[in-house]
Amino acid sequence: MKSVAGLFKYFQPYRFIVLLGPLFMCLEVGMDLIQPTIMQKIIDNGIASEDNGYVLWMGLFMFGAALLGLIGGIGSSIFSTRAAVHFATDLRKDVFRKIDYFSGPNMDKFGAGKLITIMTNDITAVQQAAMMTLRIFVRGPIMFIGSIVIVYLTARELFSILLVIVPILVILIILFTIKAGSLFGLVQKAIDRVNTKTQEHLAGVRVVKAYGTEEYEMKQFSQVNENLTKVNIRADLTIMGLMPILQFIVNMGIVFAVWLGAIKLDGGSMEVGVIIAFVNYLTIILNSLMTSSSVLMQITRAFPSAGRIKDVLDTKEDMVEAEMPVSIPRRKGEIEFKNVSFSYSRNGEHVLSNVSVHVKAGETLGIIGATGSGKSTFAKLIPRLYDVEEGQILLNSTDIRELSFEELRDSIGFITQKNMLFSGAIQNNIKMGKSDASEEEMLSALADAQALPFVRNLDGMLDYELTQGATNLSGGQRQRLSIARALVRKPAILVIDDATSAVDAISEANIQAALKKHYAESTKIIISSKISSVKEANQILVLDDGKEAGLGTHKELLESNELYQEICRIQGIKEGETYGSARK
Repeated sequence: MKSVAGLFKYFQPYRFIVLLGPLFMCLEVGMDLIQPTIMQKIIDNGIASEDNGYVLWMGLFMFGAALLGLIGGIGSSIFSTRAAVHFATDLRKDVFRKIDYFSGPNMDKFGAGKLITIMTNDITAVQQAAMMTLRIFVRGPIMFIGSIVIVYLTARELFSILLVIVPILVILIILFTIKAGSLFGLVQKAIDRVNTKTQEHLAGVRVVKAYGTEEYEMKQFSQVNENLTKVNIRADLTIMGLMPILQFIVNMGIVFAVWLGAIKLDGGSMEVGVIIAFVNYLTIILNSLMTSSSVLMQITRAFPSAGRIKDVLDTKEDMVEAEMPVSIPRRKGEIEFKNVSFSYSRNGEHVLSNVSVHVKAGETLGIIGATGSGKSTFAKLIPRLYDVEEGQILLNSTDIRELSFEELRDSIGFITQKNMLFSGAIQNNIKMGKSDASEEEMLSALADAQALPFVRNLDGMLDYELTQGATNLSGGQRQRLSIARALVRKPAILVIDDATSAVDAISEANIQAALKKHYAESTKIIISSKISSVKEANQILVLDDGKEAGLGTHKELLESNELYQEICRIQGIKEGETYGSARK
């Protein structure tokens, strides 16, 4: 309940239309409530007395009431829908903004599948609950209470029937609602698993096809899908099972009312119109309870969704900016790791342990090591995708935790190991590196990244539309566009995390030549598993199981570091050889 109350603030900007929806609904309900009473008058005072004028006048009055009810219903639908949709739009925007600023640990905590479910199913469920609350949930209780009051005033002889039926109906609705609430929580978790599995499959569909494991993946998906089916059936049967029971109880009340009314009618103490009006009001009570229970079920279903949404909105970011950030020179990129240790799980099992290295502005640091040695983690710590557990990272002699995220990340060009491009025009992807980049700057960056030749051959060049994940490009083309996106901003620090693995040797050599020529002022952190990518660096850091296993130039390491010598031996690099001669 607290989670739902915490979302009420999103109605504040629309409080006027939020108020209009229920007000128009009150008009509709009022007109609906007087219809059976008007019919009673027509039967008992008009038809029974053969007063056609009275029947005509009351008929016109009934038509006018129905017309007003129509206006109220339309108005209520318009305003409640607008309020609920605006509410969901603002809520979705804030959730997306919150996710957008999540740190690495925050993302790891929720997982992509769950966040997608929250952004879609959960917010839609809360929107539907809000709309139904503003409209139908106002209608149900008013119709219910109004019908009971009118029956008490106009058909008191039959009122005792309501005293028996109504408590039974209310108790049943409460019990079913409690049961349904727990089941809907399970439904949301099952949807999370289906979304996660679907996302994983779509991301790795090429691997699945390459290994021919379609049937295995289908079995895996069938398991989570079957679980969702079972939980959905239980939840839906709980809801649907309530309706026939309510209908049966009300029908029994109608039968008893007709039987009792017939006795009273024979005794002359009751008129036909009163019995008909009571049956109508009993039907209204049933409908109001059924609609109210449906809304209550929807609200109950929205409770787990609202809780999950609030979990996202209330999540405290693991990494926060300094209250008074320090400014540093924009074009200078001196960086230093001082005794840095880091663990993803924070359980003492460090991915990096006590690493120290100092890179002067404009210099190049190469990082090499086996898979799992901590190379990519080293890269992620520089733009504060994660925070160090121990030690410091200094940028221009200032701890990066004392800088604003904007200033820190604006000074970094980050080329990730996974070449993530977004759907849309190529130029939109390049401008992520520099939003105001001119066409000349983009073409220059593409040329330096060895991407210009293939971009020139695409329809529209910079306007060429990429599909989701840029699947209409090859791996090497995606990699070169990712490099161009980082180069266009002419960063103070350029972090290249194994970003030439899908690039041929000639293109890689040309990229390295462009980095030396056009980005001499940038401090370059080049992470690679290939000696050829790092051998010209001012320093090469050799990592082994997260620890510093060597630091020096290519020549120094080749003379004194056994691990580096082993890597060179495996890759066919010998002392005194250039990369070109080694390839020959």
